[in-house]
Amino acid sequence: MSGAVAVAVLLSGCSSSDSDGDAAPRPTTPKVSPLGPFFGECGNVSADEVAATVQEQKFPTVFRNSVGCVWQSAIDLSAPTVSFSWYRGSPIDRESAGSGLIGRPPEKVDIEGHKGFRGTDGAGLCEVGLQYGDDFYHWSVSYGMQGVSTDPCQAATKLATMTAQRVK
Repeated sequence: MSGAVAVAVLLSGCSSSDSDGDAAPRPTTPKVSPLGPFFGECGNVSADEVAATVQEQKFPTVFRNSVGCVWQSAIDLSAPTVSFSWYRGSPIDRESAGSGLIGRPPEKVDIEGHKGFRGTDGAGLCEVGLQYGDDFYHWSVSYGMQGVSTDPCQAATKLATMTAQRVK
């Protein structure tokens, strides 16, 4: 074997090739979402404003945590329920698609210059979500099994608009 051939054989054994599958996986850097706007506790909407919007006397039960609020007239599904949720670094398209999968076909909306969606089941429930950069918020209004004549989408849109006007 000539010297040139011997060097070529030795060097080919030392080459780094990803084609053989033995290469270590390269670490990926997760996407870090920039800080978005502050929507305030319960979307900057008071319990009295929620009650007035859905034409309910008062909500005796209100649950609050760092990312949302739920107002309930009773602990069963027959009474009105309203919820606000704030999603940081989460794609609104996934929420919109999920709405369609459970029988609330999403329609595009624009409120106060922010794109989003509205979905309704046609039987007393409506949801509205609005995108803010990498974040979005979501209002849901359900009149339960009560025969309320008010359109839940009118109420959900009004609540979403209040939050849009008060975002910081």
